[in-house]
Amino acid sequence: MSRNERSRYPIRVDGPRTLEIEEPVSALNVRVYGGTVNVVGTSDGSPARLEVGELRGTPLNVSCEDGTLTVAYEDLPWKGFLAFLDRKSWKRSAVVSVTVPAATRVEVGVVGASAVVSGIAGRTDIRGVTGDSTLVGLTGEVRADTVSGKVEAQAVTGDLRFHSVSGDLTVIDGAGGSVHADSVSGDMVLDLDPAAKGTDIQLTSVSGEMAIRLPDPADATVEANTTSGKISNAFDTLRVGGQWGAKNITGTLGAGTGTLKATTVSGGLALLRRPSFEAPRTDAAEGPGPHGTHGPHDAPGPRGDAPAGRPAEKKVL
Repeated sequence: MSRNERSRYPIRVDGPRTLEIEEPVSALNVRVYGGTVNVVGTSDGSPARLEVGELRGTPLNVSCEDGTLTVAYEDLPWKGFLAFLDRKSWKRSAVVSVTVPAATRVEVGVVGASAVVSGIAGRTDIRGVTGDSTLVGLTGEVRADTVSGKVEAQAVTGDLRFHSVSGDLTVIDGAGGSVHADSVSGDMVLDLDPAAKGTDIQLTSVSGEMAIRLPDPADATVEANTTSGKISNAFDTLRVGGQWGAKNITGTLGAGTGTLKATTVSGGLALLRRPSFEAPRTDAAEGPGPHGTHGPHDAPGPRGDAPAGRPAEKKVL
């Protein structure tokens, strides 16, 4: 899209369509109601590409200006997104797939839609009113804010910030970055990779349950508390104490380089030990559940490389 053509945009997309963006893209903003959003980062130098596989109801607006590619409903703003109501009367949905350079900064907002983001090295921001989000292989900073949607993160090595009212957080093979998460009633399950030694973990919840599986040997200063929930500890070097219903787990693992602080008021809390050598995961690998037990756990991953349906048109911006 050349500079003298910018006045023609945004483009209104009212059906299946494929758009190739010739301008360099350094930022992506997607905001949809209903359907699915897939964002994939690539490092092969190819231009950004947008596929709208299915679209029902209101057309989408697409624009690319000053390096920012925007795919959104014009009545669904990014500012104040989490305060947006889930309007059941809206009969609309979109299946959107976007391929961008891995270094792109990504912002995805969904209402009643699922989102999958993979292979991104730039900062990623996820905002969801309802609808689940899956994050795979992200190396940049990640911030996820949801009302009720759950977030699953696999092999995310950048710093992760999570805030939710009732949404759950699941981290699988977390390594390298810190995890700061708070929720009112959502559960939190963290399974840290052995490479995650020395990381900073801080979890807070009111009634949500927590299960944290640490590498063995681990390297962290531990302070975990629950006011009225059950508690479980798999490490002999940590102390379990408390009185009048309140319980805590404290102590040091290894050199104590990392930090683990976990607090829940009425939820249960479990610290689990990850074996030094563990068999490779299968599609239904076992992982810690929120009650401190092991059971089948489906590893999150992209739910399809491309949207359903055949693109009806191809256009170069």
